[in-house]
Amino acid sequence: MGTYDIERYLNVRSAYGASFGPDGDRLSFLMDTTGVPQVWTLESPRGWPEQRTFYDERVTFASWSPERPELAFGMDEGGNERAQLFRLDAESGEITNLTAMPDAKHRWGGWDHDGDRFAFTSNRRDEAVFDVYVQDRDAVGDEADLVYEGDGWLTVGGWSPDDSRLLVSQAYSNFDQDLYALDVETGELTHLTPHEGDVRYQSANWSPDGDGLYLVTDEGADTLYLAYLDLETLDLETVVDGNGWNVDGIALDDEMGRFVYSRNVEGYTELTVGELDGDDPTAFEIFPEPGLPGGVSGGVSFDPDAERFAVSTTGDDVNANVFVVEIETGETERWTAAPTAGIPPETFRESDLVHVESSGVDGQSSSARGTSSRAALEVPGFLTLPEKCDAGSTPVIVDIHGGPESQRRPSFSSVKQYFLNRGYAYFEPNVRGSSGYGSEYASLDDVEKRMDSVADIRACVEWLQAHDAIDPDRIVAYGGSYGGFMVLASMTEYPDLWAAGVDVVGIANFVTFLENTGEWRRELREAEYGSLEDDREFLESISPINNVEKIEAPLFVLHGENDPRVPVGEAEQIVEEVREHGVPVRKLIFEDEGHGFSKLENRIEAYSAIADFLDEHV
Repeated sequence: MGTYDIERYLNVRSAYGASFGPDGDRLSFLMDTTGVPQVWTLESPRGWPEQRTFYDERVTFASWSPERPELAFGMDEGGNERAQLFRLDAESGEITNLTAMPDAKHRWGGWDHDGDRFAFTSNRRDEAVFDVYVQDRDAVGDEADLVYEGDGWLTVGGWSPDDSRLLVSQAYSNFDQDLYALDVETGELTHLTPHEGDVRYQSANWSPDGDGLYLVTDEGADTLYLAYLDLETLDLETVVDGNGWNVDGIALDDEMGRFVYSRNVEGYTELTVGELDGDDPTAFEIFPEPGLPGGVSGGVSFDPDAERFAVSTTGDDVNANVFVVEIETGETERWTAAPTAGIPPETFRESDLVHVESSGVDGQSSSARGTSSRAALEVPGFLTLPEKCDAGSTPVIVDIHGGPESQRRPSFSSVKQYFLNRGYAYFEPNVRGSSGYGSEYASLDDVEKRMDSVADIRACVEWLQAHDAIDPDRIVAYGGSYGGFMVLASMTEYPDLWAAGVDVVGIANFVTFLENTGEWRRELREAEYGSLEDDREFLESISPINNVEKIEAPLFVLHGENDPRVPVGEAEQIVEEVREHGVPVRKLIFEDEGHGFSKLENRIEAYSAIADFLDEHV
């Protein structure tokens, strides 16, 4: 097998985010050929794609108008997440900034069925809350109509079939939401999901007759299931039970009643394609299952007649591409040809799903701060070994996901494949608190139980130390965002386990993080981590910055200057403190990035520097 540098791996492309044009003869998608995702269009499978946007900044989505040859797309500046909405005329190439309010966030809510208007939410009135707006397609800037003043985190979920109402979701946390129907003319808001406790109501779609919603929820259950909500009675009926796994979401064509729903089984996607029975909202016909490569699929877009749908798919050893599926037959055809930069795809390595037993904290320093030992559970994770793997001598990177309510799934990562090519093993755990395994598992790291998830990392490392292939003295802690906190916490709680640590846009101090994060995010984050008002002492006790003297292994900290989620001050303070204690530490700040690195030149610099750092210390 040949060896390739990081620039080569970072030039492996991804194509995703597909949308069918109004005539069904064109497909738009996002692809990062230029180094950041831009809008491309395609008229035939594996045809010559046409690049439609040419920005230095990332495009976050693209959505065709249902009636006109034009697309809406979103883009922020320098990773600041204050996205603006744009319209691209697909015939002339002319681009119009529809929102033109760079100090505000804009969150797309969809075209109406005629393509005359679109909806969105924005915090332009008050940075801490999102209001609902409707705007004519040819209006710009402040010409949008404010149709509802919100009091929290609102998202528009789409227009009713007759375009008289908008579906609105309000999030209190990642595991607690409410749904509302908003009358566009009167501004009247109808509460559809009164409930007690934390309940998820997600991926909601209007039924074809507008009398109900199809959604996924965990009301009365531990995992998400597919349900039908009658809007007159507000009764909820189960349509599909996930059988112990989450039904992740549903895409529904509200004219033809055809749908695709996904089930998340141990991180792998199972797609089901069907058509509703018009008489019974819980009855449906199932079509043949599409045969898609890779283990993870999503981002469904129906063509105008709902005879086909586009979907993105990826796997450990399969870079992301867009496929089109014939609904009635399940036949699939790859439309995009995202290149692998000349790296033979057969050299990409595939992971194995493993389970590690963990008991949480064990009476060490964590228990002294109010936590206690808990019943053992199995922590799932994905272990990938390099091609050449000599017994007992393979270094391993433990890559910890963010969220914290995220989930590591077997999808393609050019960075992972690069380190595998360099001889590292790669382990990706889904510690307690991860999504995908039920509400109970996801809540096992809430507030005072936070350090139990860090103890899961210790259990995973001990499992790796006993693995035949792994060198127990060359184990690296690596993670981004909340995963960066997990890196720092693992290095302070269990300093003797690590040969090095890499913290990317991570949290070092929960108090300063919550004080300085974007105002629109604070309430949602406090619901997960604990509040400054009630839990400040505990938050201080578990913050790595206050236990930094325990770090022994060399540390590399990377951050974006414009990060609105985890402000760059988190990086500055941990580097300063670690350096004062005489531990080798390196810092790399990118002035034109936010919460992560989107620009190719910055990614090349960042991961080259990480590789050099690990070569030196591991």
